[in-house]
Amino acid sequence: MSDLFSRLDLEGYLGEYHAFLAREKPIFLEGDSKLHFEMISQLQTYLYPAPPTVANLDTPLVHLTKQGILRLGEIAEFVKIIRYFRLLGRQPFEGRLGEWIASIIVPPSVEEISEWFKDSGELNENIDPRFTQIKQAMGEVKNQLQSQFRQLLSTKRLEAYLVDHQVHLLHSQEALLVRGGFNHVLKGAVIGRSASGFFYVVPESIEGLKKRESKLLDDYESVVLEYCKKISAEFTKKQPFLKFVNGAFDRFDAYHARISFAKSRNLEFLLPAKGEAIKLSGFKHPAMHDPKPLHVNFQGSVLMVTGVNAGGKTMLLKSILSAVLMAKYLLPLPLSAAQSSIGSFKHIEAIIEDPQNVKNDISTFAGRMVHFSSLFGKKGTTLVGVDEIELGTDADEAASLFKVLIDQLMAQGAKLVITTHHKRLASLLATDERVELLAALYDEKNQRPTYDFLHGTIGKSYAFETALRYGIPASLIGKAKVLYGEDKENLNDLIQKNIDLELSMKRKLRTMEEEEHRAKRLSERLIEKEEALELSYQAKEAGLEREYQKAIDAAKEAVRATESKEAHRALNHAHAAKKRVPTPAPLQSKEPLHVGDAIKYGRSKGVLKALNKEKAIIECEGITLHVPLHAIKRSGNPAPKQASKTKIDVQRTTRGGIKLDLHGMRGEEAVEKLDQFLSDALIHGFDEVLIYHGIGTGKLAYAVKTFLKAHPSVKSFTDAPPTLGGFGATVVTL
Repeated sequence: MSDLFSRLDLEGYLGEYHAFLAREKPIFLEGDSKLHFEMISQLQTYLYPAPPTVANLDTPLVHLTKQGILRLGEIAEFVKIIRYFRLLGRQPFEGRLGEWIASIIVPPSVEEISEWFKDSGELNENIDPRFTQIKQAMGEVKNQLQSQFRQLLSTKRLEAYLVDHQVHLLHSQEALLVRGGFNHVLKGAVIGRSASGFFYVVPESIEGLKKRESKLLDDYESVVLEYCKKISAEFTKKQPFLKFVNGAFDRFDAYHARISFAKSRNLEFLLPAKGEAIKLSGFKHPAMHDPKPLHVNFQGSVLMVTGVNAGGKTMLLKSILSAVLMAKYLLPLPLSAAQSSIGSFKHIEAIIEDPQNVKNDISTFAGRMVHFSSLFGKKGTTLVGVDEIELGTDADEAASLFKVLIDQLMAQGAKLVITTHHKRLASLLATDERVELLAALYDEKNQRPTYDFLHGTIGKSYAFETALRYGIPASLIGKAKVLYGEDKENLNDLIQKNIDLELSMKRKLRTMEEEEHRAKRLSERLIEKEEALELSYQAKEAGLEREYQKAIDAAKEAVRATESKEAHRALNHAHAAKKRVPTPAPLQSKEPLHVGDAIKYGRSKGVLKALNKEKAIIECEGITLHVPLHAIKRSGNPAPKQASKTKIDVQRTTRGGIKLDLHGMRGEEAVEKLDQFLSDALIHGFDEVLIYHGIGTGKLAYAVKTFLKAHPSVKSFTDAPPTLGGFGATVVTL
């Protein structure tokens, strides 16, 4: 495994990840990947204490199975783990994560033992009075030793031989540093010499105190050993629990390290999907500094990358394999997870380096054949990356051989990413619909690779241009072109013209799409402006009507008290004045209206039922209205059909089923499909149906369950059992 990470230039990435682990462990997470992904997704939304650094406890666990006695330090490491899970148990975790943490129940006897220890890993003195007694006695001995040394340092006879007035610690023994001849005034044992030739001497007068101190230490170790035996005996009984909690710690530590690593580098997690399609959006290989984001949509069986030297072909191959490898082990990736998808592969093989060396006594081509032969025995989905596939042998012979080998690998279900400069092999495979071509592009004007790729074509190698760029004389390049042959050079020119033409067509297509988008926006703005003018006209017309009515009402009020011909004449004059009031000309429809047309009246949509020169009869939302002809306009969308109020005719559809797969759909699309599916199921009389929505980011599952909660015909719903999809599916009771 480490060899594969090395060949894909991921050692630095892996080293950064390991720095976040509390203790070293394999990157593989045993168990259900979907469950691990769900746990990681939940855990990264919480703040919690990081796991403590813990030693590997595999050997102590083996000792417990044989009823061995653990050292105090080994016991303290178990205590660290137990205390950490007790701490996690007090965190507000919910969902599956909370259930898992709550399931780790520490036995009372083990919990009691964990209380015997200090944070430093030593035993608390208050658990046994002997510890307190020994500690007090050692304190007294220490004070006596200090007093004895002070007395010696103040002795006038010894003053002339003292190098300094300090007590030195050498080989765990306290000593004085003195000059030669000290034995006339000081009796003691020499335990060492300084670089200047002075002597470290342990005075004879303190030997009794040192022996007493040593005896106290032995007594302390005896009590500690007694407790180690007692604890080890209890741990032997609880060995299954200790093994379980040790594994649980590694699992949580792996989650935490992945999350911390992802946050430190702004990386994202991506769960491998069903199938073998690989879609990468914005992937950046971790080994590269500020690389161009990579966008790949590899749906076929073979991706053949051709083109310029040093144009990024090998790094493209390594990037695809690296992304699949990271997703396989749930390591965070430098890409846009929402726009990416990576299939599931059991095996990942990288045929990149030259296998030839003096140790294995094998040629380059022979080494390649050994590697290829091993692929035919692989069972399960396999992703293979082959760099410079024609390396090590005659290119024409290799083309025919590798064509057959690649066909065989495709037949057994393998998926391959291949880089090559050999156009014959590319042309042999180009007609196969399972093969996708990708060409590394070259900037001829500036004479350098662009590190971009063009889909669907064969790229030119640019060997002559690359050699010229790196200092090979032009005269030698010219001779090489002559030897290369005019026909082959013409083929290269044709390939380049094909690439230039396709790039030009893509640029023109982008320009046309931009123009179409601008025209669409302009049309929408004009329609909005027209609607605003219509509303303004209607508002002004209504205002004039109100003003006129107010004037008429005022005139009527004025003449109510008297009956005279002058009053009636005044009213007639008012009516005549109304006809003379200039009103804005109504906006005319650009297209003539016909009975049956979909129309828009204000903010309502309807259908035109009848019309004459000035008025129209329309039906909006089941209501028949008589409106001015100028107040309506044609609508691009037909009015929604009204449900019949008198008759309901239900027919059984042929679309009924008990399962619905919503994978890959957007929320709105999925809800629409789900609504139709439930209607069909109710018509067919089904009591229970199964909805597949996957886990993914959780958005689709959330949309499905939100809709089910609001549906009047849904009695209940729950997650499917593991055999039917687990958390990626929902069982609905109707």
